[in-house]
Amino acid sequence: MQATRGTVVSFNYTLTDDNGTVLDTSEGSAPLAYLHGHDNIIPGLEKALEGVEPGFKSEVVIEPADAYGEADKENIFEMEKDAFPSDMPLAPGMQFIGETPSGETPLTIIEVQDKLVIVDANHPLAGVRLHFDIEVTEVREATDAELDIGYPDQEFDQE
Repeated sequence: MQATRGTVVSFNYTLTDDNGTVLDTSEGSAPLAYLHGHDNIIPGLEKALEGVEPGFKSEVVIEPADAYGEADKENIFEMEKDAFPSDMPLAPGMQFIGETPSGETPLTIIEVQDKLVIVDANHPLAGVRLHFDIEVTEVREATDAELDIGYPDQEFDQE
């Protein structure tokens, strides 16, 4: 069976950046399952997996525009340090959920100054070219329930 809209595709992967740094992997866990054609994974990866069958192996390179987008300088802004709890240790790289005009958003601290904290609302992988080493392990028809909810039923995949 081929990966087409309405199928559940399971795959093992290792995700690296241009320097070969491992960013994520399914190694040591179950394959990742997603509902093809329902925006469950980044667009470039879903496009690369269109039509593949179990056993497909490849390195797939996804440009930022087809992944998490380019980093937007307007998503980097200052917050008053006193907006944070006084007992909260603040350090570059720390992530938290903040309220922005577009709703709750994951934020990353990039700099701590005397009275200001510089935060980044870009996705941590924005602007990064992604390298996926992929092995498709299964392609199956989605159940009606999975099509209704828009993602694979985790219990089904663990049977």
